[in-house]
Amino acid sequence: MTAIRRIKTSFSAGELSPELIGRADLRAYENGAAKLANVFILPTGGLRRRPGLRHLAMLPGPARLIAFEFSTEQTYLLVLTDRRLAVWRGDAEVAAIATPWTEAELGQLGWTQSADTLLVVHPEVPPQRITRTGHTEWTIAPWSFAAEPFHRFAPPGVTLAASATAGTVTLTASAPVFVAGHAGTTFRLQGRCVTVNAVTGPSSAAATVLETLATTAPSAEWDEAAFSPARGWPVSLCFHQDRLVIGGSRDLPNRLWLSRTGDLFNFDLGEGLDDQAIEFALVSDQVNAIRAVFSGRHLQVFTSGAEWMVSGDPLTPANIQLNRQTRVGSPVERTIPPVDVDGATVFVSRSGRSVHEFAYTDVEQAYQAADLAVLARHLVATPVSMAYDQTQRLLHLVMADGRMATLTLFRAEQVTAWTRQETDGAFRAVGEVDGAVFVAVEREGMHRLERFDPGLGVDAGITGTHPTGAATWSGLDHLSGRSVAVVADGAPRGTQTVEAGIIATDPPARSVQVGLPFTHVIEPLPPELITPYGGRTGPVRLVAVTFRLLETAALAVDLGRGPVAVPFRRLGPRVLDTAPPTYTGDKTVRALGWRRDTTAPLWRIEGAVPLPLTLLSVTTEMRLNT
Repeated sequence: MTAIRRIKTSFSAGELSPELIGRADLRAYENGAAKLANVFILPTGGLRRRPGLRHLAMLPGPARLIAFEFSTEQTYLLVLTDRRLAVWRGDAEVAAIATPWTEAELGQLGWTQSADTLLVVHPEVPPQRITRTGHTEWTIAPWSFAAEPFHRFAPPGVTLAASATAGTVTLTASAPVFVAGHAGTTFRLQGRCVTVNAVTGPSSAAATVLETLATTAPSAEWDEAAFSPARGWPVSLCFHQDRLVIGGSRDLPNRLWLSRTGDLFNFDLGEGLDDQAIEFALVSDQVNAIRAVFSGRHLQVFTSGAEWMVSGDPLTPANIQLNRQTRVGSPVERTIPPVDVDGATVFVSRSGRSVHEFAYTDVEQAYQAADLAVLARHLVATPVSMAYDQTQRLLHLVMADGRMATLTLFRAEQVTAWTRQETDGAFRAVGEVDGAVFVAVEREGMHRLERFDPGLGVDAGITGTHPTGAATWSGLDHLSGRSVAVVADGAPRGTQTVEAGIIATDPPARSVQVGLPFTHVIEPLPPELITPYGGRTGPVRLVAVTFRLLETAALAVDLGRGPVAVPFRRLGPRVLDTAPPTYTGDKTVRALGWRRDTTAPLWRIEGAVPLPLTLLSVTTEMRLNT
């Protein structure tokens, strides 16, 4: 027999795809795991049980979560539901206003913020301007262009004539060009603007002249507003080099508009001077719809089939350059805004099976789009929402099926580690505000707003305190009829069923936390064991496994016969129902028996006790039958 001692000092590769179980030659195999559920990987390589979710409010339906940060001290979460916007500051709703977006339209919203104003667009709804005037004072109104962009939609040979040069006129086209949605739209005839009042037929409309026309003769020199009910509205937008950038619209999906410098709603092209507006189309072998625009080192444009770089320092009509960089593509059915992570732009691929890091390389003077999910493809399946927590370096992705995957991304230390988050219900959206991560969760058909809380060990949880101790605790209506975990005065009290929103604690407690339990799982990859002759080993015996822990209060280990709680040595008398002290140090668990199935993991940590767990390293002692 051969004795082997192996030390696993890092989980920096995260949970790996089952397809990699036979690839022990990869460096990621050494630092990876077979399953990591409900844990977050630390940038230093260890991992800890994830925080619980604090219940904040019931929601009227599916929601979209948007961060609004006026300053480092004034941050808000905007919760968009069916025709309603709720403004949250901390854990309290401070304002609510009506909006024009239905529940079905929330997925296609695009937005960007400047100071106290949030601009929101949707291809089927006029763009809106949400303005904060105080903590509890918020308003919403449509945009008003100082000068709107125009475009010729009709074929070149179609002419347009006005019945008079001023006042109320009749516009007559040489071919059918008018539709009902043109009512209220601005047309430009020979450089002069008129507003359509009503459409009287496919080739005629009543209009009001805004600028006196030069002639009433038919002219092919005419165009119409690029954005209107007839032609659709913008799809995406951002601010770049003191310009408002609009990327694509419903009927002009591959076109970019850049406003005048310092005049964000003025899209008049003028004479092409350096500070005037810019407009152009992404011309390539494919007509790909623009899905997002992002201001980074350069203006980055993400389309349904490729990623582009718009360069120019500064951007002017004369020196602007457009270069396609990569061919990944972004989702079409839903808008998922890219996020900045340490100078790189992270975006979801059109396939919905990968997440890419769009980063500029000085050597090649170009962008590359590395796939961050190549080793954990099974965890990424049609993301619908994404948020980055810079404080903990965690990128959260909510999937269409209700799962959530979390990526610990630390480029300086080459840490790219995925874990999975599971809850009793389904995650539907995620948002991050100044280090606080909020989620919209669906439980039993009801939608709720919750927040990751480091002080909680349960989901949908609430806390309560009483100066002298209480025997009953109310306020649990959102969990009525559910079996909940109870932690009283820092010690687990098992589970109870909530009745009429109330639970009891016996003996009375001064503080409690109550919520739905969740289970964390840490399962290593199968050991890859080779005999001195190059062949695989026969049976293997696990002698002992040592866990290096940090401030851990509960640990349950499965060595092949189910999870068993591991006791920590505590000196002095023990008092029942008191909070267990946390343990820091090495804990060794010994095992018996030989195993013939060498593809199975030798150990597994699994537990639902709502207490902290931090694992730094694992040392495994084995004997091989060679």
